[in-house]
Amino acid sequence: MTPVVPPRFRDRLRRVVADTRPLAVPAFRRTFLGQSTAVIGMTVTAVAVPVQLYALTRSSLVVGLGGLVGFVPIVVFGLYGGAVADAVDRRKLYLLTSLVTWVVTLALLAQSVLEVRSPALILALVAVQSGGFAVSASVRSAMVPLLVPAEYIPAANALNYTAGSVGQVVGPLVAGVLIGLPGGFGWAYGADAVLFAAALYAAVRLPSFPSAAPAGRPGLRSVLEGLRFLGGNPVLLMSFAVDIAAMALAMPEALFPQAAATQFHGGVGPLYSAIAVGSILAGSLSGWIGRVRRQGVALTCAVACWAAAVAAAGFVQSLWAAVALLVLAGAADLVSVVYRQTILQTYVPDRMRGRLQGVYTVVVSGGPRLGDVRAGAMAAATTLTIAWSGAALLCVVVVIAGALCVRPFWRYDSRDHTGEVRT
Repeated sequence: MTPVVPPRFRDRLRRVVADTRPLAVPAFRRTFLGQSTAVIGMTVTAVAVPVQLYALTRSSLVVGLGGLVGFVPIVVFGLYGGAVADAVDRRKLYLLTSLVTWVVTLALLAQSVLEVRSPALILALVAVQSGGFAVSASVRSAMVPLLVPAEYIPAANALNYTAGSVGQVVGPLVAGVLIGLPGGFGWAYGADAVLFAAALYAAVRLPSFPSAAPAGRPGLRSVLEGLRFLGGNPVLLMSFAVDIAAMALAMPEALFPQAAATQFHGGVGPLYSAIAVGSILAGSLSGWIGRVRRQGVALTCAVACWAAAVAAAGFVQSLWAAVALLVLAGAADLVSVVYRQTILQTYVPDRMRGRLQGVYTVVVSGGPRLGDVRAGAMAAATTLTIAWSGAALLCVVVVIAGALCVRPFWRYDSRDHTGEVRT
């Protein structure tokens, strides 16, 4: 006999666990499943590339160049690709850039199987792949408000970011197993190519999304128009600013190797995985996120919690206490990411959404890299504790003070802007 669940308990459960209503929309469901599969493969490649570069050169400098050659195309194509997304059919652009990313993965597979052993070729392929990713990520995010009803947007973002966090945990584990096999780099790139086929299938099945208000020929003028729109809207500007502060001042990942060696005497793996684990846990219990209307306040509180948990993790002497605090930080980070993306998708009219998503892609990709540079420089000039916890506490102060000073952001209510989603 099937047990009967009381209606009151079901209602309470729905308010806590992840809101899966967006998955009832076929186009979103296909995109979600395809991207969730593909992100595991992309993470496998993200691990395999630096490992292969180091195996070929025995130079950390060359490995670092891999990050640099990937970042520059993200900035350029993130901005320009967002402008293109506002001028063309987004489905076609998403499909084209996804194909570019897939072809580069096949090229990485080929150079490994053929034993080309050329770091320059690998770096060039990384640059092309990063450019394709920057455009496809901007377009994919800009399409979310066109795929689901406005009230489902926070839940859709929570599902997407939870799946991304799962990929960040699973991908490195899969990469570690595959790279250890004979011809391991080929297996890693091959797995990425196979898994990414799911994202290509989802892109093919998407409906057409012609531009709501064609922006003319995309170029520098349309990019500048998007930047002017951002500069004239304090709500958007502050949502981007808190993200930069959170990553530049409180991202501790560059300090994990030093902390594992000198403070915790091991445990670098748990440190690196803790934030992603926290995001997964928060995503599985994200049913409440879409009911919060004062999203400026909620975003501020989430970033402050992220930074405070990071700061506390830097003070403790126990590895597992630090890991627990970083899990908490990861949970707060998922909440902040969902609200940042939701504010952008609901506040910006559709004719500008591609360009602003391009800026968002640059911010999201560039912030952690700024944080790595800041953390490394501070640790070299001061101490590990100051670089880790001192900067994170500064982030708490900066974010709260900034949000209180920007009154439109602090008073932002999502109910006042949901009608603009499809305009």
